[in-house]
Amino acid sequence: MKADLPTLTEMFETSSLGAPQNAIGFVMWRLTHRYQREVDQALRPQGLTHLQFVTLMLVAWLSREGATATQVEIARFGDIHPMQVSKVLATLEHKQMIEREPSPGNGPAKAVAITDLGVAGLRHALPLVIEVQRRLFGEEGRPGGALLSLLLQRDKLKS
Repeated sequence: MKADLPTLTEMFETSSLGAPQNAIGFVMWRLTHRYQREVDQALRPQGLTHLQFVTLMLVAWLSREGATATQVEIARFGDIHPMQVSKVLATLEHKQMIEREPSPGNGPAKAVAITDLGVAGLRHALPLVIEVQRRLFGEEGRPGGALLSLLLQRDKLKS
């Protein structure tokens, strides 16, 4: 049986924030998906998806001081499901942008290293992604910007 109009009206007046655009979760959902779509579109000529780019960036970031990144660390830092990270890393390995091998002394863990081809791919992709970010979030989304600062505070992300 379909809900009647007074029931729907009452629910939105008493149990919600009103219109969907009044709910930050809904707005963030839409904006996140728009950002991902636009990054995917910008990276398509590079042969990368947004998730492949993020994963490759995480490998590079976690390896930047000579440490070896593991799949578990990449998943944890990016808050990405470990199986999804494994699949994306397999794709990046097939594209020769990363290399994986057993992590010494760490059981079944795999060490992940970015290749020269991966670094070259990031050098081409970074300006494209930064442009999408600049276009969507403006000055507030830059390092030190009000929006980024607020989001970092809420996420409690540590560098």
